[in-house]
Amino acid sequence: MSTTPEPAVATAVQESTGEQRFPLSALLALATAVFITSLTETLPAGLLPAISGSLGVSESATGQTVTSYALGTVLTAIPLSAATAGRRRKPLLLTAMAGFAVANTVTAVSSAYALTMVARFVAGVAAGLAWALLAGYARRMVATHLQGKAIAIAMAGIPVALCLGVPAGTFLGQATGWRTAFFAMTALTAVLLGWLAAAVPDYPGQASGERPKLLPTLRIPGVFPVLFVTLVFVLAHTILYAYIATFLTGLGMGRDTDLVLLTFGIASIASIGVVGAQIHRRLRVLTVVSALLVAVAAVLLATVAHDAPLVYVAAALWGLGWGGVPTLLQTAAGDAGGESADAAQAMLVTLWNVAMAAGGVVGGVLLDLTGSGSFPWSVLVLMLPVLAVIGFAQRHGFPARRASN
Repeated sequence: MSTTPEPAVATAVQESTGEQRFPLSALLALATAVFITSLTETLPAGLLPAISGSLGVSESATGQTVTSYALGTVLTAIPLSAATAGRRRKPLLLTAMAGFAVANTVTAVSSAYALTMVARFVAGVAAGLAWALLAGYARRMVATHLQGKAIAIAMAGIPVALCLGVPAGTFLGQATGWRTAFFAMTALTAVLLGWLAAAVPDYPGQASGERPKLLPTLRIPGVFPVLFVTLVFVLAHTILYAYIATFLTGLGMGRDTDLVLLTFGIASIASIGVVGAQIHRRLRVLTVVSALLVAVAAVLLATVAHDAPLVYVAAALWGLGWGGVPTLLQTAAGDAGGESADAAQAMLVTLWNVAMAAGGVVGGVLLDLTGSGSFPWSVLVLMLPVLAVIGFAQRHGFPARRASN
């Protein structure tokens, strides 16, 4: 996943012809791939009660479908990244997305909890391969000074999944059954495979001497703070998001789950727009503001959640804080890693999904022991070390000004 040779060649060609082409169609195809990976992971959040009833298990057990997916990614992202580093990129990406079609189809037809968990694990394996490719793919398509913008477009698939995908999937699942939502994911993936084949360029893999080395990368100043923030921030988010339908049901707002998620997602879209426009100059400020907004949203949900309008306000603040986080952290990891950016990205993807898996487990334990009302308090507690580490990492990791590319 080398990020330097192809942009340099592309830039030279563009300069010689006087033409600057921005590969929007290819980046939007990557954004759709990100959308599918994100929606496949989070779709059960809005359908938890229905899936639980259909499979005959508790809601906390059903929440582990998110954990199973995340574990598939955790256990395979780094090994797959290393094993496929020398392979051409496009066939790998197509293979990963085909894996989602298979896994979502099996999930849709399964009536057995064990089979569903296996299908979700396979989807996570596909995600491990996809996430090891996607951010690097976006960076390789453009000149260096456009890499932040390219990543922002590709990562826009995450808030779009939250804004449109999860609410639409929740509505579709409530109207026609949760299985229909997963069949729809398969159909969308089939369309995407054709789009990727037509629009996305292919790139070679890396020579063996260029492949990322993980342990030395951890010693690079700034890499560890970014990875710590990734782990804890995503854990905090997942504890609440994976059980949002259950949390809202506890407030008497279960029927409003799709609308609350829609509010969250629209705010996320706005957030990623701001981040995409400002990240090159204000990465640190944007990261601090994102963490603060999520913390404030947690305070509101913990203290005034009995007031339905304020739940929507909290959802909007949560979305504004969360929407740009994937772009911010991917960019921070790439900047901090420098020549070892690919290794930093591989570790970020792995820790992201460690946090997703842990969020499903911790949320399930909290639900069984203390009830869903403990979720926002847990988010607030976890956001405190996130803010502290961002604050201390002002020279490396989250500097006030990004280094000139």
